[in-house]
Parts: sequence; structure tokens; C-alpha cells
Amino acid sequence: MSTDQTTEGTEAPKRSGFEGVKEASRWLRGTLAEELAQPTDHFSDDAKNLLKFHGSYQQEDRDARKNRAKTGVSKHYMCMIRLKLPGGKMNAQQFLAMDALSEQYGNSTLRFTTRQSIQFHYILKSNLRATIRGINDTLLSTLGGCGDVNRNVMACPAPLGDPVRKEMQQLAGEIATHLAPRSHAYHDIWLNGEHLSPDAAQEEGVEPIYGKVYLPRKFKIGLALPTDNCIDVHAQDLGFLAVIENGRTIGYNVLVGGGMGRTHGNANTFPHLGQGICFVEPNEVVAASEAVIKFFRDHGNRADRKRARIKYVVHDWGVEKVREVLARDYFGKPIRLPRDVTITDVDLHLGWHPQGDGKWFLGLNVENGRLKDEGSLRMRAGVRSIVQQFNANVRLSGQQDILLCDIETASRGAIDRLLSEHGIPRPENLSMVRKWSMACPAIPTCGLAISESERALPGIVDALEPELKELGLENERISIRMTGCPNGCARPYQSEIGIVGRSGDKYMLFLGGSTLGYRLNETFQDLVPRDKVIPLLKKVLGQFKECRTPGESFGDYCTRMGIEKLCEIAGVEKPKHGKGEKGEPEA
Repeated sequence: MSTDQTTEGTEAPKRSGFEGVKEASRWLRGTLAEELAQPTDHFSDDAKNLLKFHGSYQQEDRDARKNRAKTGVSKHYMCMIRLKLPGGKMNAQQFLAMDALSEQYGNSTLRFTTRQSIQFHYILKSNLRATIRGINDTLLSTLGGCGDVNRNVMACPAPLGDPVRKEMQQLAGEIATHLAPRSHAYHDIWLNGEHLSPDAAQEEGVEPIYGKVYLPRKFKIGLALPTDNCIDVHAQDLGFLAVIENGRTIGYNVLVGGGMGRTHGNANTFPHLGQGICFVEPNEVVAASEAVIKFFRDHGNRADRKRARIKYVVHDWGVEKVREVLARDYFGKPIRLPRDVTITDVDLHLGWHPQGDGKWFLGLNVENGRLKDEGSLRMRAGVRSIVQQFNANVRLSGQQDILLCDIETASRGAIDRLLSEHGIPRPENLSMVRKWSMACPAIPTCGLAISESERALPGIVDALEPELKELGLENERISIRMTGCPNGCARPYQSEIGIVGRSGDKYMLFLGGSTLGYRLNETFQDLVPRDKVIPLLKKVLGQFKECRTPGESFGDYCTRMGIEKLCEIAGVEKPKHGKGEKGEPEA
């Protein structure tokens, strides 16, 4: 199939400039090796974009901008490095090595992502190769952590030993391996120095799945259980939702077209939930992943990168046409329709849990995913001590939390004492709203951020906790997610309360999503100053307390009331928005 089509049989407009950069890159090499050898502090624009495929973004310390005009100093460049960590799994030695690398080359913190991975921040260009080599020395990798390829594959991280989760975690690894770029550029540049593999000169055949220009944009895959959608399966470009009978997985519903990103003021961009396309058996999952990737490769929009995700193909074509083309051109056989499966719960996996093999795992809440030592809360040091002393293997969750695994019963008391010594709160002592909160990094490291997020959400939660307690709602499961821009890395458009950076210290507020992840929220108010967020929410929460139906969640209540009524309750005008300004697209 042609890689220049957006609809079947219709030629696409002129390709975006980055398509040419990928095509001329000699399978992702470009000038990266040459620029790494130069004593400069940053990469050229083309090299910077190719760098993403290797698992790194060039960034800038935006806090330093405040003094730049006064001192005449140029930009302070740095890099973020992201691991490829299927299912969020690593052993104790690997985790300790990542911790040491963050100390040696980064800013002495580890950032757990919303996709079960780790990011290093503040890596200088001069230390980039040494850091990536250090990661690979532990048999982990950054290849495909970013870029127009399949990214980290998510799966429920809980080491419960049940066959359903074991299979999903195994499939996550198999999918990640099968869809990894085949080019030897990564090893040439980061691990072998100047050596160039023969594929650098090949014109075709190096990437049998991706082809020479790879995908139109990034691609995200996740596997989930109906009883535990802890990875937000409907937010994935490609989701596999387990169909379980008698305690075993008989297959998976294939969901296509999820994605959170949108652009302020662009009505043609919007968040979208993955749609049920078909049903596959477990031994067909990897092949189905390849088929959907190839479908996206051939039919994704290569002209407009703001509209280049697979969700727009699904939205524009409709489910029936997607099924037809997938069956005819990519599956090579008739498609079986999805089974009737409903998502019923989400588990954060926090606290102590038996694994089923005589050992235990401990889930710890890591606020906004930043593992650091600050004041009396020495979380990084405490986690490191537990992993070192008890050889605890590590898994990361899609909520940015950490699970310390394979712990003997006799060690639990000593670990609890270590938590106290390091000021680490036990999950049962944290408020529900704090445990269900999540934020992206935003300023100062992300170049796309419009507003604060990671550094702002703790203060918002601090202010919200007493209000909820006063209303008697402190035990309610209310999800609150915040991002510094509309790209939605923390999946704010699914949460019951979404806070999205709009302009400096002002945000868009969204209400009505679901902790279960199967419903998008809608715009409640736009351009809300940060200090006005809690007063607005308090009015709505007060009416929720008085008028909810038995067992009704906050998100369900907001959906039942509708935005117009919620605005009336809050004493504000209904927001004016057109197509694409809601939490879901209008037909």
C-alpha cells in the first residue's frame, strides 16, 4: 500500500517536512554521530528530531529563561532520556543502575511516566552517549522510547501470579520486541562508536514493518483486564482488552484509535477513545499489532502532524470501513466482531499485597512520578535502601507509582521501619484524591508546556483535601489529572477533573470523565486562574454531596447534570466552544 494516503484510493496532500528528514536519514542515522562528536551543547533541528527515535528529546531549562535577558546567556540545553520498559518491569540491579545514572549524569531524580517507563532529566549533550550506554549495559534500552514508532507497551504490572496477568505481561514484551525498529543505527551511534552497519547504505528492506519513513506519528499499545483497567486501555492507539472465561483469557477485544492529544483553537484536533474493531485469540495478538501498525503506516496523515494519529483515521473513516480495510489488506481473513465486555474497575495496586507465591509486593504512591529526596520526604533514598537490602524487583504503574516486588514475609517489618525512617507515607494514610492525582512534567523541562503542572498539582491537591473533608467526601474516589499543555500526556480528558494548561497561570477545566477510563469529560470553564480552580470545584462538589444518587461517582454525577447545569451551580457562564473544543469531537 502507498504510504502517502489518508483515505482509501485518495492521494494525500504534500508531505510534511519531517517525512523527508526520515526518508533521507539512512535509517535513523542522519548526522547524529557527527554532531555527538562536536563540542557543542545542542543538536541541529533535523538531528534533534531523529534523536527522538533513539529515546531522547533535546530540551531547554526554561527556569533559566528568567535571567537570560539580564545576563545575555544563550539557552541552557539539556536532554531527556526515556526507557523502553514493556509492562514497567525491571530487576533490582537494573533499577539501582538507573538510580546511579540519575545521580551521575542527571538531576538526581528519576521520573516515572504515565506509560510505565523512566525518564532522566537534565542530561547534557556531552553525557548523552555515556548515559545511554550505561542503560544498555544493564540490558535495558531507550530505542523507540520516543519518535514515530511503537512506544512503550503497557500492561498491568501487578505480580499476582495469575495466568491472565502473566500472559499480558509476556505479550507486552513480545509486542515490544516484534515492533522495535530493525535498523542498526542505534547500536552504531550509541554503543559501537563510529562503526557503521551495512544497512546504512541499503535502500530497502531494513524496516519490513515500518518502511523508510516509519510511521506518520507516535503509536501506543496497552493490554488490560476488564476488572482492572489500570493502564487506560481506551487511551491507547491500539488496546487489547482481555476476554476472560473460567479464569483464563480466551482472547482480546482489539480497540483502535485512542489518543489524548489536541491543539488549543484547532477544531480538527480532539481526544478520542479507542473503538472496538475485532476479537483475536492470544496467539494472534502480535500479528494483529503488526497489522494495525501497517494500516496506520499506509493510511495515516503524513501532511499535517497535528492530525497524524490513527485516531483521526478511525474517526474520519468510521469503524466499519476500518474493519473492512484491515480484514482485506492486513489481516488477510474475515474479522470476528468484539465480544461483549465491560470495564468494571481499576486497581492502583498500592499497599501490601500477597503475590500468591508466598512472597509480597508493596505499592508506593510517588506523587506525580518524581522519585526524589526533598526535605523530610527522602523517597528516593528510601526506595533505594529497600531495593538494595531486600533485592526487591521493581515494576512501575500507569499511575506513576512503584511496586516493590518479591519480598519475603519476614522482611515486611523492616521495610515498614525504613519507610518511617525516610518519611515515606504509607498509601493507606494518603487521601483518595492524592492517590488518584497525576501530572505531566511540564515546565521547566518540556518545551511544549504552556503552564505549570507537576509543580502545581500538589498545591491544588493540598487545597482540595480539606474541602473534601469538610463535605464528607474524603473517601470518594475522584480522579484529578493535570497537564501543562493540551497534548494530554497525563490523560486529563478521561479524568473526573481535568486541568489543562491554557495560558501562563490559566487553565481549562474539564469535568465528567470516569476513573474507569471509558468516558471522556467536557469543558467546564476556560482560562481559569490557578487560584480560582478550587473555589469553582467546591461549588460543584457541594451540590454533588447533596444531590448524588446512591453510589453515584463524581464523574457520573457531572455527566448526568450536564455542563450547562454545572455552570449554573457554580455561578458561571457556560463556555463557548465549537467543534473540537469539547472533551469529545462533535460528529
